[in-house]
Formats: sequence, structure tokens, C-alpha cells
Amino acid sequence: MLFRDYDEIVQEAKKFAPVTVAVAGADDSAVMEALKRAELEGLAKPILIGVKSEILRIAEELDYKICHDSVIDASSPDECAYEAVRAAAEERAGIVMKGRIQTSVLMKAVFNKEKGLRTGRIISHVFFIKLPGYKFVGLTDGGINIAPELPEQAAIIQNAADFCHLMGLAMPKVAVLAPVETVSEKIPSTLYGAVLSKMADRGQIKGALVDGPLAFDSALLPESVKEKGIVSDVAGDADILFVSDIDMGNGLFKGLVHFGKGIPAAVILGAKTPIIVTSRADSSECKFYSIALNVLYAGKLKKAGEI
Repeated sequence: MLFRDYDEIVQEAKKFAPVTVAVAGADDSAVMEALKRAELEGLAKPILIGVKSEILRIAEELDYKICHDSVIDASSPDECAYEAVRAAAEERAGIVMKGRIQTSVLMKAVFNKEKGLRTGRIISHVFFIKLPGYKFVGLTDGGINIAPELPEQAAIIQNAADFCHLMGLAMPKVAVLAPVETVSEKIPSTLYGAVLSKMADRGQIKGALVDGPLAFDSALLPESVKEKGIVSDVAGDADILFVSDIDMGNGLFKGLVHFGKGIPAAVILGAKTPIIVTSRADSSECKFYSIALNVLYAGKLKKAGEI
């Protein structure tokens, strides 16, 4: 992305009208605190779905003046997910957000063939992380697709590239991560890196520079690139880190956030509306910035005529 920090994202998101966010499992303090801040900033209006008594109790604790008509009482996680997805499908909400429920429960409702939010595109997850002293870096897919095959991997990269295009980055640099930069038949991620980079060269992935296999340090650190003698337009300056399975992606994300002190925001791409899936352990700050990023994404999609 072309933004230097989250304040720029918040200010850019404010240019679009407030977006209604349907929250599945809103009886969560961090989620409610993020929603309160988003509403005060003029970014969002909530539909709060969950145990109504708990939602009202948390709102009182946070001094969050919510409209009781915006609260939908739902006793089970499945009901929460269904109501949030239904609100988006019926265009009563422009964003769906995960609250105090498991990701798998929400995505089951999203993937429902009759009442879900499928579009025909692959649905994939991107963590955007602002690392101290570094630019925003996207990490995909560490949240939804477990072990995608090659065609799905290319589609996941395409989703991330298209998102970057909307955000003003015409040719994002995508590093396909692996333990080493040399191709080995014993390490599948190195084979994927080689093939995906060639697919991009041949136009099978559009609007992105893709290179791999690249180790994590080679993807982001120019000194590592110089030391290893790597010749690449991506290495040392990647905008998107692609991982070939959720094990690597989820672990890398949590390491960057909890030990690398990165500030994250999350977006799910490829559905009828933007979807926010963050970890239940993530801070209210992370959830607020995720709301801001998705409000901006929704506004850009609408402006482009894609929703």
C-alpha cells in the first residue's frame, strides 16, 4: 500500500460515508471498544449480534451509547454468523466482522452456497502489518486457506494484487516465501515459488511482480539480498509475502505482531462484501485499524463499481 501509517488510512477512509458493520459475536470488550472508536471517528455504524444482555453490559462498562435497535439477540455462534452474513447479503451491512466466535463458524456461513457471500472468486485473507521503521507489508494467506494447490495459490496472489491496485499501488512486489532461495524437489514451497514467479512472467498473474522462492530475510532486507548475491526486482522490497500454507502464515503473523511489535489489520478478499477476521486475542487497536482499512476497501470497491 502507499500509506505511511494507519493515521493516513483512517483519514482516507473518512472520505467515504460511514459503513454499517455487522458483527458476529459482538459480546466482546475489545470488539466493542474498537466499534466505539470507529463510530466516534465517523467510520462505521454497528449491527451488534450476540448475547444481548452481555452486549448491553459491555457497552455500559465502556460508556458506549449504542442504539438498542442495532442489537440482535443471538444465543449461539452459528446464529451470530448467520445473522451477520444475512445482513450483508440483504445489503443492510457493508462489512461483516468476526467477534467472539471462531473463524470456521463465520466462514461456514460466508461459504453457504445459497445464503452466503460467494462471488466465484477465491476467498482469501490478508494480514497487513506495519513493522517499526518499515513500510506496510501484506501476508497472505494465514487465515483462511489451509493448503491451497497451485491454481488457488495464483488466485490468492491475484486477490492481493487487485487489492493493492485499489489502494493505489499499481505493481505490487510479491515474495513467495520458502526456507531457501534455491529450488529443491524436497521442499514444495521452493517449487511453488519458481512456478508462481514464471506464471506472473507469462501473464497468468496480472499486475504484480512475483519472485520466489525467497527466504523471509531476503524478501524484506536489502542487506540479506546483497550478502546472498540475489538478483531480483522483488527481493529486499516486497509489498506482499505469500505463504503456501496456513501453518507458516499464521505462525509468521503472530511472531511479527507479538515479538516484532508489528501493528496489524486484516481483510478478507473475494467475497461480496469486505469481511474482517482478526484473532480473538488481538487488541482493540488492531480491530479498530481493521475496521478503518475495510471501510476504505468498501469505499474503493463501490467507487470502482465492483459492489
